[in-house]
Amino acid sequence: MNASLPELRVDPLTGLRVLVAGDRAGRPGGLPVPEEPPPIDDANDPFAEGQETRTPLEVWSDRPDGGEANTPGWQVRSVPNLYPALAQKFADGGGMHDVEGQNDDVNAAGSDLTGDQLFAQGVAYGDHEVIVNSPRQVQSLGELGEDELRAALAGWASRMRTHRDNPAVAYPHLCVNEGKMAGASLPHTHAQLYVLPFVPELVERERVRMRDHFERGGITLMQDLADRELVDGGRLVAQDDDAVLLCPFAAATPYRMWIVPRRAEERFEMSEHRGAALLHRAFAALHDALGGRPALNLWVRTSPAGCEGEGFGWRIEIAPRLGQPAGMELGTGVHINAVPPETSAAALREAIR
Repeated sequence: MNASLPELRVDPLTGLRVLVAGDRAGRPGGLPVPEEPPPIDDANDPFAEGQETRTPLEVWSDRPDGGEANTPGWQVRSVPNLYPALAQKFADGGGMHDVEGQNDDVNAAGSDLTGDQLFAQGVAYGDHEVIVNSPRQVQSLGELGEDELRAALAGWASRMRTHRDNPAVAYPHLCVNEGKMAGASLPHTHAQLYVLPFVPELVERERVRMRDHFERGGITLMQDLADRELVDGGRLVAQDDDAVLLCPFAAATPYRMWIVPRRAEERFEMSEHRGAALLHRAFAALHDALGGRPALNLWVRTSPAGCEGEGFGWRIEIAPRLGQPAGMELGTGVHINAVPPETSAAALREAIR
């Protein structure tokens, strides 16, 4: 297509449409330069080592040298969220959820909803944890060394595996918010784990498309996409023996990146490597390409429960917050990306270490 014309692209994972309009990056206020946040205030950092009594009692910690819970000496630490979005328990006797078509059934098993199709409601059962990524007072995963980052990802996987043992759990959503623009309420780097008794609609859309692709061709959609990007090269940022780092074809926002394993794997929490080395390089490249560390959201997409053998593939998605959704995005669900993924990938390749 003519590079100067806006493009309509379809996300292969969801079927949702994205408008790629590169000329909009040059409009006034098109792409802000990231500003360095103020340093963490020691007196107001409950996640710092030595401040363990300022959080709820820990439910898990990685303590390389041993030691008592809720004391210093941890490398990664998980505690219940002090302001949970979920009731932090599951309904008594909650059975296995119905994955297929569950969002169409107001009384789907595990959702504990009452009422009719117009006004369905129920207790928001589940769990909501905070996983502190490091005892060091840093504000971004990008400030961690590769070994520290690897330990943080191992902690995420450990907590996700633990909750998978509950048959009422349909989906564990792990995410990281960095910076106020991305929704972070505390600056010290941490992840949040939402343990849900239902499969979110967006995840369900991906599950269906991944299943259909696998049934048609016998290859997972994520592996097919990664292989195509490796051949094309235009949206590829980097690769190693374990994973591929790329800017997705229908990226909804500028400089969005995926980390995809080289081999077909359904669940992030069961992966041996989890893409830690490439994630470390991705943060460095993003900092150098943008001239600073942007606010961002990161999340792990993993297989919902009950989908084994359907060809689902995990990924890590990184979404820098270089603008706010406006009337088009909020009113239609159609995103406008002012930086084509190919342009983002070229800049990131130039900056990759």
